[in-house]
Amino acid sequence: MEYTVQSLAKLAGVSSRTLRYYDEIGILKPARVNSSGYRIYGEEEVDRLQQILFYRELGVSLEMIKSIILSPSFNVKEALLDHRVKLLEKRKQLDALIQNVEKTIAKSEGRRNMSNKQKFEGFKQNKIEENEKKYGKEIREKYGDETIDQANAKFRNMSEKDYKKMIDLEKEVLAALAEAYKTRDPASDIAQKAADLHKQWLLFSWSKYSKEAHANLAQMYVDDARFAAYYDKKQPGSAEFLRDAIHIYTGMKK
Repeated sequence: MEYTVQSLAKLAGVSSRTLRYYDEIGILKPARVNSSGYRIYGEEEVDRLQQILFYRELGVSLEMIKSIILSPSFNVKEALLDHRVKLLEKRKQLDALIQNVEKTIAKSEGRRNMSNKQKFEGFKQNKIEENEKKYGKEIREKYGDETIDQANAKFRNMSEKDYKKMIDLEKEVLAALAEAYKTRDPASDIAQKAADLHKQWLLFSWSKYSKEAHANLAQMYVDDARFAAYYDKKQPGSAEFLRDAIHIYTGMKK
């Protein structure tokens, strides 16, 4: 069966403009263009659109989707199996969040009490959603969905004890950074201590560590005004100083 832009858009629940844009960027070309100049799509294009929409639902950028589905090694069956796993994980996360909201509503109505553990689980989920809203687009584009999803999962499974350790360590990082800044030397012992503490802090949420990723994150602290404001709150220039110290620590200094 063949479809025009309008009929395929209606079938898939997307706009005609979206399909034309997908054609422009080369992610979904029509099977042919008829004599009247209309784009015509066949079954192969329908299947590809399904794949694109699956990935979009999972929050994958169009640039990343294009590199995936246009890769010679792309396998439709493997992609569908992977989609299924990720969607089940997403459903599990949503179910947990819904349960937490329901428990909170019940508590507010005086129908039941929430344990500290349940409150903490809800807090962690809210923190993840807040970070996604604030920084999700930037960090997902920089590090990829898989890395961020793994980091979120690690944070979600964190115990209250480990969370407290992470918060305490963050305070140590800031204290060491403030002391190190006075030296004006990012290679000083105290500055390198701040960089090492920062690495330890990251490991509470990162599933794996790499010097390159650490250095890139430090650069983001400078490039993104929101991150810079956090580190520069008490001492302007601290974000750049931390970046320089981490670049030396990781051996990524240019």
